[in-house]
Amino acid sequence: MTITEFLQKVQHENEYKGQIRHIETLPAREASYGELETPLPDALATALRRAEIEKPYSHQVEAIEAARRGENVVVVSGTASGKTLCYNVPVLEELLADPGAKALYLFPTKALAQDQLKNLVRLTGHDDRLSDLVRTGTYDGDTTRHTRRKLRDEGNIILSNPDMLHAGILPYHPKWNRFFKDLKYVVVDEIHTYRGIFGSNVANVMRRLLRVCEHYGSNPRFICSSATIANPKELAEGLIGRPFTVVDRDGSPRGRKHFVLWNPPFLDTTKMERRSSNVEGHWLMAQLIANGFQTIAFGRARVVAELIYKYAKDTLEHIKPEYARRLKAYRGGYLPEERRRIEKELFSGELMGVASTNALELGIDVGSLDAAIIVGFPGTIASTWQQAGRAGRASDESLAVLVGYNDPIDQYLMRHGEYFFRQSPENAVIDPENRYILSKHLRCAAFE
Repeated sequence: MTITEFLQKVQHENEYKGQIRHIETLPAREASYGELETPLPDALATALRRAEIEKPYSHQVEAIEAARRGENVVVVSGTASGKTLCYNVPVLEELLADPGAKALYLFPTKALAQDQLKNLVRLTGHDDRLSDLVRTGTYDGDTTRHTRRKLRDEGNIILSNPDMLHAGILPYHPKWNRFFKDLKYVVVDEIHTYRGIFGSNVANVMRRLLRVCEHYGSNPRFICSSATIANPKELAEGLIGRPFTVVDRDGSPRGRKHFVLWNPPFLDTTKMERRSSNVEGHWLMAQLIANGFQTIAFGRARVVAELIYKYAKDTLEHIKPEYARRLKAYRGGYLPEERRRIEKELFSGELMGVASTNALELGIDVGSLDAAIIVGFPGTIASTWQQAGRAGRASDESLAVLVGYNDPIDQYLMRHGEYFFRQSPENAVIDPENRYILSKHLRCAAFE
């Protein structure tokens, strides 16, 4: 059964007639490739070839060339579009040219840092010269004291997060003097998450970082990546305080995607109460998995994700028992080892489905999923598209379903599908000079 056939089947089932309020079909898109003006170093070219990356996408070429020119770059493209190569290639190219160079990668979550570390180790492991050259690891709250000391003294690509940079690195910069002295690149991933008060604090951490770098005589370039937002240039320049070049023409391929707005039916004749969105979400998830579609369901809270998991598992026990064991829940409260195991099982295809909070919204590589169910509007159009983008990679057909809550905003979107699909993602707004935020960072800078 295909995704299209599944939608047609659901539309004709009496129990679920009328729930589908709008279907937007996004056409497939062919890949657009580019050619680098100067070929990559042999070691890096070999590693990419062995990783089955024959030709870079056009946006990857544009980002790499801008970095080569010494520009600060912000890359804006869809989920699974290869943004990682936009910063890994320039950094590894720099290390091959100058083995003493250093790079700092910043991610909004520890899980994402771990995921990107695996990708980096996998890529460099394809060539002995690169694997011998790169000394990398994550420096965060889960890192042991011994590993922290070793990374600080010997690491040349360190993966961390803004909180650790603020509290665990900058206050102790004399111990990091060799690292800061040779710092050539700073990568800031998923910058669309740095908005509001959080983003304003991160912007001040970046200013303190640059102040420390200047003290040690370095002037690093920045490569930022983001999901689709309305103002990537403004946000990147606000966060870092430097001019940026925007790369936003996505050259990656995309299969046809069906985006469905699904509204639970009324329960009474007064038309006040609707059937639970969690019930609709778990039913959709169970049906998709039973028909062989690997599915992720997003809930707005931990308890919602756990309930969807429990209900979907109970349903599968009756209609497809062998798949009930291949379904799990995922949220930030789980132990790191448990989360890594779930991510690995989802990537390998061992799991048929996962019910998650927005912890899996960011770019953790969980493989090629067939369907994404979003239970309740996440609050922003950008987050909705980010969650929907977890399904559908390369040329495969995929499905995204937004199940509405019985509240004003969700119901407005259910009734005005054209509004949602014609809207651009929101602006990400920060104010680094807010006096209450700035005053605290001035104290930190004075200490440093």
